[in-house]
Amino acid sequence: MPGVSGRFSTVVKAKISKLLDRAEDPAETLDYSYQKQLESLQNVKKGIADVVTAKKRLQMQSTKLEQSVVKLDTQARQALSQGNEELARVALERKNVAQTELQSLDQQVTELEAQQQKLIDSQQKLTTKIEAFRTKKEVIKAQYSAAEAQVRISEAATGVGEEMADVGLAMQRAVDKTEQMKARADAVGELEASGAFEDLTQLGEGGDDDIDRQLKELSSGAAVDDELAKMKAEIGPPTPGSGGVPADSKQLEEGQA
Repeated sequence: MPGVSGRFSTVVKAKISKLLDRAEDPAETLDYSYQKQLESLQNVKKGIADVVTAKKRLQMQSTKLEQSVVKLDTQARQALSQGNEELARVALERKNVAQTELQSLDQQVTELEAQQQKLIDSQQKLTTKIEAFRTKKEVIKAQYSAAEAQVRISEAATGVGEEMADVGLAMQRAVDKTEQMKARADAVGELEASGAFEDLTQLGEGGDDDIDRQLKELSSGAAVDDELAKMKAEIGPPTPGSGGVPADSKQLEEGQA
């Protein structure tokens, strides 16, 4: 799927570019560029030194050849004056070879001198360029430092910086938790006021609650009714004229009074 792979590549490159942009420090970049230019200047100087060394070596060889030409010419003259024409011829042949080599060396020396001059001109131009870059670099670094300081001050004053943003989020979370706790406290209070929560301290004697008490009252009432019916069956109906109240009942009332 070329379309998906192309989009993925674009997204990755965009992410990397963003990370590099955040990590890049203009001051460090400028200093690095300045250092590279100084290294280039140093290489030019080294090139000039190498050319001068080669030229000096050729000039030394040229000097030796010049001395050799003079010596061979003298030897040829001496041999010829002594009537040794063959020896004079050999000396002159060597002289011609030395002169040819000398001309070649002179030409190489001339070329090296021209190359040396070009390198010297390049060195001067590069030196001027580097000096101008150094001055501009320091100005840009100063401007960037001032702008960076201004941004920090403005962010601190307005609270839009990353650190202030974190503080703002933490404060908002604290406010949210506080509001949530207050709402929970209000809900608990409302439920407590409505009686939705059972108060364990209000249980009856023996630890019984309302339901237990009601069940006991029902059980007690049924037992009394059963016993009363049994007593009525044993005693029988009341005697007329007695007011319908047994003596025992009167005594019971007097005892209660």
